[in-house]
Amino acid sequence: MMNKLSLRRIKREATAHALAQAAFELTLQHGLDGFVVEDVAQRAGYSRRTFANHYSCKEEAVAMAAVPFHGIEEAVAIFNNIPESSTPLDVMYQFMKLQLTEEIIQKMLRLVTLSKEHPTLEPYMLTVFHRLATEAQQVLNDLFKEHYPAIYSHVLTGAVTGAIFPLFDGTLQVVLPGQSMDEVPGAESFDQYLDTVFGYLRNGL
Repeated sequence: MMNKLSLRRIKREATAHALAQAAFELTLQHGLDGFVVEDVAQRAGYSRRTFANHYSCKEEAVAMAAVPFHGIEEAVAIFNNIPESSTPLDVMYQFMKLQLTEEIIQKMLRLVTLSKEHPTLEPYMLTVFHRLATEAQQVLNDLFKEHYPAIYSHVLTGAVTGAIFPLFDGTLQVVLPGQSMDEVPGAESFDQYLDTVFGYLRNGL
């Protein structure tokens, strides 16, 4: 299945991820106002022109650090191990489990806090959530476009991401990876919540 994915796209995303990670680290160390784009490019080992090819400003780069990235070898292993009998719902479940690791969830929570301190980050937080949905749609289209209409991936990813996003603004009380039950007493775990969401989807809501 990996031949359906663009290695060029993965390499491009690796560069974008390195720049975003550098911007995120600089923000944690010096604050959003404590560095400039040139510092991001230098830390990541790229030129300012390369930065401009990926991001419009440092705020965008900081936010995009919360977008998961998987290298070529990992991507190959993931997609080669997907059973041929898998449905889009099965793949979407695995995709969300793969993407929403403790590291990524903690970054998202940190970015939500940072966006409250620096309102210029807020629009780019929405970009992060949109990117997660877009990536999921692309995966489903790559794997199932010959068997399902394009609108199916939009409906499925919209339902799943719509249930995930409220976890980061405190709307839903769920114990996220890295948190303890004492922090959110009586709430279900993230894995339990994800199983509940997909249970509803499998049963047609």
